[in-house]
Amino acid sequence: MKPTGFHFSFSTPVLALALAGCAVGPDFHAPKAPAVPLTADPLPARTAQAGGVAQGFAQGADIEGDWWHLFQSPALDALLKQGLANSPTLAAAQQNLVLAEEQVREGEGALLPTISISGNYQHQVASTAATAAFGNPPSKNPFSAYTLYQGSIGVSYDIDLFGRARRGIEQQEALAQYQREELEAAYLSLTGNLVQAAVLDAQYHDEIVATQKIIADEARMLAIVQAQVADGAAAPAAALQQQAALAQQQAALPPLQAALAAERNQIAAYVGAFPGAFHEQDFTLASLTLPANVPVSVPSQILLQRPDIRAATATLHADTAAVGVADANMLPQITLSGDIGHEAINTATLFTPQTLLWSVMAGVTQPIFEGGILSAQRKEAIATMKAAGAQYQATVVSAFQNVADALSALETDAAEVAAADAASTAAARSLAVTEAQYKLGGQPLTAVLNAQVSAESAQINDIKARAARLSDTAALYVAMGGGWWHRQDVNQKCCGLIP
Repeated sequence: MKPTGFHFSFSTPVLALALAGCAVGPDFHAPKAPAVPLTADPLPARTAQAGGVAQGFAQGADIEGDWWHLFQSPALDALLKQGLANSPTLAAAQQNLVLAEEQVREGEGALLPTISISGNYQHQVASTAATAAFGNPPSKNPFSAYTLYQGSIGVSYDIDLFGRARRGIEQQEALAQYQREELEAAYLSLTGNLVQAAVLDAQYHDEIVATQKIIADEARMLAIVQAQVADGAAAPAAALQQQAALAQQQAALPPLQAALAAERNQIAAYVGAFPGAFHEQDFTLASLTLPANVPVSVPSQILLQRPDIRAATATLHADTAAVGVADANMLPQITLSGDIGHEAINTATLFTPQTLLWSVMAGVTQPIFEGGILSAQRKEAIATMKAAGAQYQATVVSAFQNVADALSALETDAAEVAAADAASTAAARSLAVTEAQYKLGGQPLTAVLNAQVSAESAQINDIKARAARLSDTAALYVAMGGGWWHRQDVNQKCCGLIP
């Protein structure tokens, strides 16, 4: 089931207590999806055949919540499981959502009356001269002591006539929706980053292995040339040239090793582990399977699937509701309040009909002059709403750019892998021919070693091309939204995302 839209609903029936007044300010309507294609040129049914796979573009296909399973790597699945369970970034996003949901419940309290109960005990000494002035009989004692007991219940209710409280709740609901989408964005970012980090890990690992083979071949070649120089069969310059070639390959190895170490440290950080305590299984490109088909969502679904667009929509909704709050602040505020209780000089008669006290009060407050504060606040809210609308548009444009870039990359990646495969195949055939000629005495050993270096260099280019294709495939799943609407995470249930 695909996501169908947004749900801003109040979690308690308190709205029934609000009077049937209007809620001033603009009503929010989600922007419509742009009626544009995803790419400038029509998308083909599938990419070019490369590496034994021609990836198909499945128009309108749904996306799996655990899309990384499509790479068919148990090590990758285990890494994602660890990351989703231990990421501190996800934990922070979950608590931010809990905070926002509680703020919604706090705001809903504005639509309910407030009820308080109070009790007082008062012991007082009064002057009889003062009490005589009020008609009390004179007393020989100049002072009179008495005790007063009071108990009462007070009720106060703000009538939300112009929707200030309702617009405030609507704003908090939208902000909670924003935090919900931020949590989904954190999930999507984490899963995408971990998959791409695993691909880079595999790329660096395979490049290091290939580079080490090249270094070994260059070292063997140097030993042969040095022997030829010693026998007088080669000039000393040939040995110096081969030493430079070997040193060049040796210099290429440390940066790859440093990049692999840094990538593994980054993976440790993604899963909330310290680098010194994190040990992962080595990834290789052979352990990752390229998905044969990738989903391509229609533009209207991309708006509903991408958490960043949904978050921008929620922000626009919150800022639209804030305009209503600013409008209502300029209108009358009506408050009803009442108290009922008893007052007596002893507890025996405290709750008798004769000690009953009660009061009812209605109040109206209408701002007259606020020094331009309320007007300025309303203009600020309108400017913020318009800025949110522009930011929403920028987010949508950026999202469609991400999708178009990923789709274009997959087409060019296939062509690049095909070219790299062809070059690698040609280099391997050249090596085979050279080795055959060497066995027959038609080529020196140095020619064989040179052919080996060329073949292994072509293999490194092939490694880079295949890694780019895997990484761009993961980027497309992220760009399409990552299938979060199919996930059934335990942490989601704890935060109220799944009923």
